[in-house]
Amino acid sequence: MVSSLGEYLRLRRGQIRPQDVGLVPGPRRRVDGLRREELAALAGISADYYLRIEQGRNANPSDQILDALARALRLDDAGTAHLHQLARENQPVYDGAEVVSADVLSLIDQLGVPAVVVGRCVDCLASNALARALSPNYVAGTNVLRQLFLDPADRLLHVDWEDVTAGVVGGLRQVAGGEARDPRLDDLVQEMCELSPRFRTLWHRADVGYRPAGESHMRHPVVGELRLRRTRLPIPDSGGQHLHLYHAVPGTETAQRMGLLAP
Repeated sequence: MVSSLGEYLRLRRGQIRPQDVGLVPGPRRRVDGLRREELAALAGISADYYLRIEQGRNANPSDQILDALARALRLDDAGTAHLHQLARENQPVYDGAEVVSADVLSLIDQLGVPAVVVGRCVDCLASNALARALSPNYVAGTNVLRQLFLDPADRLLHVDWEDVTAGVVGGLRQVAGGEARDPRLDDLVQEMCELSPRFRTLWHRADVGYRPAGESHMRHPVVGELRLRRTRLPIPDSGGQHLHLYHAVPGTETAQRMGLLAP
């Protein structure tokens, strides 16, 4: 499993500098982050008990201990929720087919803005014509994450590529620690860690959560610079699908240029 409790704890403690939590690193220190015993002390538990938690040896930590670890690791709300989710035992396996409902398909075709339905593993499950005009990778059956990291044209499209990639990986980690485990996601993470140094760096950073709604800066090969507002909406009762929308502020140059993309 690519997002185990132990893996998450190891990655997060590796990012906390001793001096940030009031510890004085000695001259012979060989690790950049916190040692296990240091994190245990900050969380108020024994080093042996923490070791069992990190190694997955039936420690069964309580919510109070998980909260103490989250505080010691300086996790935000999303990271804390992720930590609790990873600690759940007997996580079910998600094996359902990702099918977009007829109502959602009808909706996106009637929208006057680019609309993309994205699945648990960042696959494009459906899109409208405006979305496909915005990017040829917004086509059903394409894995948007693979293209984002591996397709040079996609990197050129996204002027804010570094922010986009960080948000996508943070969202993927959130899905990986969700209520059900998806073996396809495990395979995708392993593949991308091998193929993309950028993905590997972001995955090991262990940030959790999608980018908030805001502006996406693109450079389209036909119409030029675009500054689009983006929104991500969860689709109820869909098994983890999201609807991604992009729209231009009326009266802007971007709005005029988007008009040129309309089929």
